[in-house]
Amino acid sequence: MNSRPPSSRAQQNATTGMRATLRGIVINVCLAAAKGVAGVLGNSYALVADAIESTTDIFSSGAVFLGLRMAGKPADDNHPYGHGKFEPLAAVAVALGLFGAAILIAIASVHEIVTPHHAPAPFTLVVLVFVIIIKEALFRFTDNIGEKTASTAVIADAWHHRSDAITSGAAFVGISIALIGGVGYESADDFAALIASVVIALNAISIVKPALFELTDAAPSPEIVTQVREVAESIAGVFGTHKCFVRKVGFDYFVDLDILCDPELSIRKGHEIAHQVGEAIAAQLPMVSRVLVHVEPVDDYGRRSL
Repeated sequence: MNSRPPSSRAQQNATTGMRATLRGIVINVCLAAAKGVAGVLGNSYALVADAIESTTDIFSSGAVFLGLRMAGKPADDNHPYGHGKFEPLAAVAVALGLFGAAILIAIASVHEIVTPHHAPAPFTLVVLVFVIIIKEALFRFTDNIGEKTASTAVIADAWHHRSDAITSGAAFVGISIALIGGVGYESADDFAALIASVVIALNAISIVKPALFELTDAAPSPEIVTQVREVAESIAGVFGTHKCFVRKVGFDYFVDLDILCDPELSIRKGHEIAHQVGEAIAAQLPMVSRVLVHVEPVDDYGRRSL
């Protein structure tokens, strides 16, 4: 039995995530333009690479926005379990965007390293300081929203902001070395961009793993299973639990649970107990959207009947 129809919780979380994502898109548009202009005028490929990373942020955040919008839709005939899978799909899109940015930056960095050029202009350091502060603040804000809404996509988007901050930090170090070292150190910021591309790729890997786990219905944290069992076993008439499977679907969790009851119970009474279990789980664990409860008999020793 289902404890309840899908609530508005997923829609509320999707709306919250979309607002945070839109804020990030607006900021990234401004930062990408500023860094691109400063990088060209200031002769810094590291800053240009940083602008490329910010540009990929815009597109990946757009994918997150669309994914959240789809994930917030209620269930329908074609998607009886809802549209939650669009949320981790958006996280995968972010990871792919990061991989693409890392490859582009790495290729261009190598090209700049082998091509003689002038050292970057000092004013590019000032631009980078502001960028680092803004992007780190944006990361913290977005990551907090992602944790509150249990959104894989929003958390992935947050780490895309962190990757941008890392790229900017690497550029700051590289440009500083180029300016302090003088002749012979002109390519320091290009090496910094190359190193940043590796960090970005590693971040992409860390983002795509939980998204793929969710898409393949991997088991969530054992703590959730423990909580479900504890709530179920607190209901009168439940002697214990047997199977308990939990999977994450977008913002919500779906539960398949076996409860052990007196084998002499009537069908009606067993149904009532199962209903109480589902209602209790829904009330005490708001992240659980649906509960399918199956009643099984228990013998005099508390063991599952074969």
